[in-house]
Amino acid sequence: MAINGFGPTELQLVLLRRMADYHPELVEDAVRRLGATRAGMREANKRWQAMLRAPRFPRGGARYTAVLGPPGSTRARRIGDLRCTARQWTLPLWPDLRFETLIGPAELGAPLLNEWLVRADDVPVPPLHSLADLTPWSCVVGDIGAAFPPAVPREGSAPTRFRLDFAAPDPDGRVRACTADFTWGLLQEVRSAEP
Repeated sequence: MAINGFGPTELQLVLLRRMADYHPELVEDAVRRLGATRAGMREANKRWQAMLRAPRFPRGGARYTAVLGPPGSTRARRIGDLRCTARQWTLPLWPDLRFETLIGPAELGAPLLNEWLVRADDVPVPPLHSLADLTPWSCVVGDIGAAFPPAVPREGSAPTRFRLDFAAPDPDGRVRACTADFTWGLLQEVRSAEP
């Protein structure tokens, strides 16, 4: 499904556009796998931004159904006292992950609370034992949060970015305080929080 020629390929290009700030070489390879170009990626991002501002473009989570079609799975999820709905789609670039939107309760107007990549339920988390295992694009927010509790979430530098503060052993076994940066939920880099 696509709306005005904007479908899954174009949305993946939008996701990649934000990741290019961290790893242009990974993005370049992914763009080629999609059969696109850097110019096509910039154009997809420009069109997406224009659609988001267009008065007739669907709002909230409905925007993703408009470009990706019906979700592959929909399930109820409780976040504190809120009854939310998680919707997930498969994207070809990341077959082990799902693009997930988290929609708030209808009585609050069904707001779009989050939109990012998550690990597919039927795909095991890669072994994460030390900082050496945390390579770019290898895991998502939930993977690191589960592997190195108690990870503390923080706002990222832009709406599609997210951070986690956590502690993990380095390859020599010394535990270090770190910050992980994510774009659309996918790991981009890990920095030591220590001087």
